[in-house]
Amino acid sequence: MLWQRRKHEQRGFTLLETMIAMVVLTVGVVGLAAMLANSLAYMNMSQVDYIAQQKAAEAIESIFTARDLGSATWSSICNVGSSVCCAGVTPCNTGIFLNGAQPLCQPGPDGIYDTADDFSAAGVCSTYDVMLLPNSGTGNYGGVGNTPIRIQLTSKWNFQRTVTISTVLNAAGNVIDNLRQISVTITYNSGKLPRSYTLTTNISDTL
Repeated sequence: MLWQRRKHEQRGFTLLETMIAMVVLTVGVVGLAAMLANSLAYMNMSQVDYIAQQKAAEAIESIFTARDLGSATWSSICNVGSSVCCAGVTPCNTGIFLNGAQPLCQPGPDGIYDTADDFSAAGVCSTYDVMLLPNSGTGNYGGVGNTPIRIQLTSKWNFQRTVTISTVLNAAGNVIDNLRQISVTITYNSGKLPRSYTLTTNISDTL
């Protein structure tokens, strides 16, 4: 009788217990795989986020440079048709920055981003902004046989840039004539969701 009880106590796993263990293990492995996939997606996203930040800063720097060099006057640093540059005078046609989201282009002859001379037609860049990658065969960026890979930012990640110039108010709520706000918003796709980055600063009429 004692021998039969011990034999009963030493029996192995049942089929149901084995199946439950396999399900638990499978859930753990799937969760680990999903976490790895998300980690890789975030790594790729961080690269695109960095590009967005640089493209916003690049646009703002071009405006400051144009002001410093005199290639853009104070009366032109506003959006097309905006009253910001005209102090209420209409019609107002001195602004040079296009309204709304625009594809990322190389700047035209004026050296300023998102102005009319960047485009050959409405919404079509004369030269699209690209990211350079080393030649897949040699790992180099230039030279004979070392042509780099050019990735167009707008077609790859749907990069768009919006430049908005607005007035700045003082504590009393009055417009400060020699100060304006520049807001540059970059929208793009990274992974499954659309993303955006906005950089805002003020610019004065002189250095």
